[in-house]
Amino acid sequence: MAIYSIKDLEQLSGIKAHTLRVWEQRYNIVTPSRTETNIRYYSDEHLKCLLNVALLNKNGVKISKIAKMTEKEMAKQVSALSVVNFEHGNQLDALTLSMIDMDEYMFNRIVATNIQQLGFEHTMNEVINPFLDKLNVLWLTGSVTPLHEQFISCLIRRKIQAEIDKLCGNYKEDGKTFLIFMPEGETQELSLLYLHYLLRARKHKVIYLGCDVSCDDLKTVLLVHQPDFLYTMVNNNVFKETCQCFVNKLTKIFVKSKVIFSGYQMLKQPYKLPKNGVILSSFKETVDFLDNL
Repeated sequence: MAIYSIKDLEQLSGIKAHTLRVWEQRYNIVTPSRTETNIRYYSDEHLKCLLNVALLNKNGVKISKIAKMTEKEMAKQVSALSVVNFEHGNQLDALTLSMIDMDEYMFNRIVATNIQQLGFEHTMNEVINPFLDKLNVLWLTGSVTPLHEQFISCLIRRKIQAEIDKLCGNYKEDGKTFLIFMPEGETQELSLLYLHYLLRARKHKVIYLGCDVSCDDLKTVLLVHQPDFLYTMVNNNVFKETCQCFVNKLTKIFVKSKVIFSGYQMLKQPYKLPKNGVILSSFKETVDFLDNL
C-alpha cells in the first residue's frame, strides 16, 4: 500500500491543501490515518476517493452533495463524466484516476472515446501528451510510484502500436525513409513510438530500432539501407562522451543523410552542427518539419 502526504494529494488532485482540510473538517471527506507518532498520512483508498470527489466538484457538483453520496453512486457519476466530458482538466483527472487505480478498462474507454470523437493524433496531442507532462511532474515530486508509471506507459505504448499497425504498407511514391532510434542508455520510447506513427500517417517509410542503440550498431544499417533522414532523441545525461561528440559521430557515419537531433539534452547548450545536422527544439517543431517535407 502506498502512503501519501497531504502535499501529494494536492499535486495529484489539484485541490489545495487548505481546501482539503476544510472538506475533512466540515464534511468528513478523506479523513487521514495517523502513525503511532500522530503523523497524518493517506492511503491509496483515500487518494482514489479524493480524485473522484475532485472530478465531481470541478464539474459543478456541490461538495455538500458529494459528501452524502455512497462510494457506488460517486463512482457511477465519475464514470459517466470521464467518457462524455471532453474538457481538458476532466480528461487529465480521469486518466490520473485510472492510473492510480490501475484501471485498464477506464483508461481504454477514455482514450477510445477520444479517438472516436477527435482522431488519434488529436487525442495524443491534446490528451495523452499533457497527461504525460503531468505524470513527469508527479514523478519528480514523488507522488507516483515507478509501478504506476510502468502501468500507464504500457497501456499508451499498446495504443500507439495498434494505430501504427493500421497504417501498414501505406506509403507515397515520393515519401522519405526515416531511421529512428534512441541512443544508448535511453529507455523511454513513447515519444519515439509516437513519432513512428506520425511518419507512417504521413506515408513515409520508417526503420524503427527502438531504444538503447549504439553508434557502432547503426553502421550495420548502412549495409542494407541509406535513409534520407536519421532521427534521435537525447533526454538523459547518459553519455560517457559529450553530446557534441555524439553529434559529430552520427553526422559522420550518416554523411549522406539529414541527421535530426531532439530532446532535453540537445537544448542545454549550443552545438556545432555539420551541414547534414539539425536540432529541433520541440515536438511541435518536429511535427511542423514533417508537414513541410
